[in-house]
Parts: sequence; structure tokens; C-alpha cells
Amino acid sequence: MVLALLSAGAARGQAPAQPAPDFTQRLVAAAVARAGVRVRYASDYVRIPYPGGDVPADTGVCTDEIIRIYRAVGVDLQKEVHEDMVGHFSAYPSRLRRPDPNIDHRRVPILMTFFRRQGASRPATADPADYLPGDVVAWDLVAGHVGMVVDRKDPSGTRPLILHNVGQGPAIEDVLFTWPIIGHYRWTPPARATRPRAVPDSSR
Repeated sequence: MVLALLSAGAARGQAPAQPAPDFTQRLVAAAVARAGVRVRYASDYVRIPYPGGDVPADTGVCTDEIIRIYRAVGVDLQKEVHEDMVGHFSAYPSRLRRPDPNIDHRRVPILMTFFRRQGASRPATADPADYLPGDVVAWDLVAGHVGMVVDRKDPSGTRPLILHNVGQGPAIEDVLFTWPIIGHYRWTPPARATRPRAVPDSSR
């Protein structure tokens, strides 16, 4: 599956972009900050505003952590994913008949497809050195699981730690190779996608 994703990205002629150091630092800082937030794992379908929508701040799943991390640095994945799906719906593994900005960006296979289409695919290897802070990793776990590499390592100093929510809320843990890796992405958003302002809290 990983090879297929990488081949599809290559077919579009897109070389993986290298994130600007400042963007990566802010992204990783936002990921680390998520570990201090209490979140109850809840995968319910929720109608949310668009753009800038979010489920209640004290609930969420693994994808919501990725969405909130990017939102903290001014990137609205809800909007980015929806706009790409509107123009290229057949390229996405959706179970719906049309794009739905309430839920699409919260599904692991759709986030994986979005990052691949953006040319962000990186090799899914067994070498921990290949996974850099700010990278997004997807695993084959139930309906899919996703997390972000942070700038901390396991006690041996070998494996980078991951910010993720596997059911007990966002946490930074040594889980990079705990499950089979099915996706590895390093994404620099286009300039138009970056907004320096904070996104309003839709839970209020």
C-alpha cells in the first residue's frame, strides 16, 4: 500500500517539499503542547462550522490532533482537504457521494490521500533516522491511526517520540514502530494556506 501511495505521488511529478525551519519548529511546538490538553476520545459524527470548524475542544480522535496542531500554526486542514476533494472527489476513498466538510478531514485514509496528493509522501522505512520532527505517520491500526513526530527521543536516544491519541487523549509516546506503518508524510502548506491569526474556538 505504501509503495502504491509513493508511486502515485511520483506520477504527479511532485517532489517532497522541505519544510522551512521556522514552520517546522512552530509545528512541533504545537504538537508538544497538545500533550498537556485533556481530551476524551470520541469519534462521533458532529456538524461543525466551515471553515475553521472543530469538534468540542475536550473531545476528539487521532486525526483531530493533527488538525489542531496545524491550526495552531495557521493552517486549516478542514478547508484544504475539502477544497481538494471538491475538485478531485474520485481520487479520495470516501464512503459518501459528495464531500462533507464535517467529517472528511477527520478520516485517516482521506488525510493520507490528501498528503500524498500534495507530494508529501516519504519512504516508510524501519530506520528511525528517516522520521523527522513535524512528520506525520500513519499506521495500520483498526480504521487507521495517525500521529506526529516530535523533537524528543526514547531513552536510548534512537527512536523519535510521537504525539498521538490512541484512545486515552493526546500523549507523547515511543510508538513509532509499535504498529505497521502505512504512510509517512512531510508537508509544507502552500503560502495561501498559512494564516498567522488564531482560529476561533468553535466549542464555545
